[in-house]
Amino acid sequence: MGPLKGIKVLEIAGIGPGPFAGMMLADMGADVIRVERPKGGMFGDNPKLDILNRGKRCIGVDLKTPEGVATVLKLAESCDAMFEGFRPGVVEKLGIGPEQVMALNPGLVYGRMTGWGQDGPLAHASGHDINYISITGALHAIGNRGEKPVVPLNLVGDFGGGGLMLAFGMVCAILEAKISGKGQVVDAAMVDGAAALMASVYGAQQSGFWSEERGTNMLDSGAHFYDTYETSDGKYICVGAFEPQFYAELLNLIGLEEKELPHQMDMGQWPDMKDRFTAVFKTKTRDEWCEILDGTDACFSPVLPMSEAYSHPHNVARGTFVEREGVMQPRPVPRFSRTDSEIQRPAARVGEHTDEILSEAGFSANDIAKLKEQKAIK
Repeated sequence: MGPLKGIKVLEIAGIGPGPFAGMMLADMGADVIRVERPKGGMFGDNPKLDILNRGKRCIGVDLKTPEGVATVLKLAESCDAMFEGFRPGVVEKLGIGPEQVMALNPGLVYGRMTGWGQDGPLAHASGHDINYISITGALHAIGNRGEKPVVPLNLVGDFGGGGLMLAFGMVCAILEAKISGKGQVVDAAMVDGAAALMASVYGAQQSGFWSEERGTNMLDSGAHFYDTYETSDGKYICVGAFEPQFYAELLNLIGLEEKELPHQMDMGQWPDMKDRFTAVFKTKTRDEWCEILDGTDACFSPVLPMSEAYSHPHNVARGTFVEREGVMQPRPVPRFSRTDSEIQRPAARVGEHTDEILSEAGFSANDIAKLKEQKAIK
């Protein structure tokens, strides 16, 4: 059932990194209750496709009503943690901010997910992943030589620097609260998280090893042995053979004589070597290169679209992707030897568990019926 079985978390529904953090906690066995607007939800009649909300129960609450606010405060009294993803000050105005909630439950951990953080000159400004990673140096560093920065989906800010950091921070605070008996606020900002993900690159830049000229470094497509290449059928492969022994293996398997080539780390020769690699990889199809290079020490792999990733033999063998009620999705991670994580249920429709959740919190049938009449819940 997962290592967080027995932990109850209240999630005030949002988009992107907040739901991702909630998914991670639910996958680990936590009872995550998603508080959604009565008319919320992104996938309409097919909520199962909302993978970020898998494993959670859902209650529909109108937080613009006093009764809805009182309902959330009552639910928070029996929770170990709660988190939200609004701009600073919004939940305080609604009446469910950290001070208001923790006055009722001093041991509660309160997570806050924002882009810019709870303070600083940009704290109240609008923004998205691309903005948060831009001021940390991450966006500037990603791209090919002589070209503009490449947008890395919203993986660096929203999910890696945001949702994952929030989930990690909340688990840390929950562990501490079990010892101290006191809750605390977890301020998870995507800008901070993106900066943390860049830690090793910042060290390399200050040592002189890393150039700020995009696409000229060993790990940013500057090196011929760490890049993607097109194959004869218009598909792509990638290589990442920066260790000398792996580089030697790669050269041997693709038919190049190492003794006739410049030294691997002669950076001045990297552009010419990239041209040679480009010509070589264009001589065969992606699958033909897979037959030659798969499973070797050449640090090779095909560049797969999502539709093909499901069926790659390694992913199949490890069960990296699973199907639940017709929806293919990544399995919960990481894996545990004794209390392994699992998908508890598909994403719920808005209000699917309202009666169940409120009954558990001590609301009577009459209380629930009255709240529905007041349109405070769904």
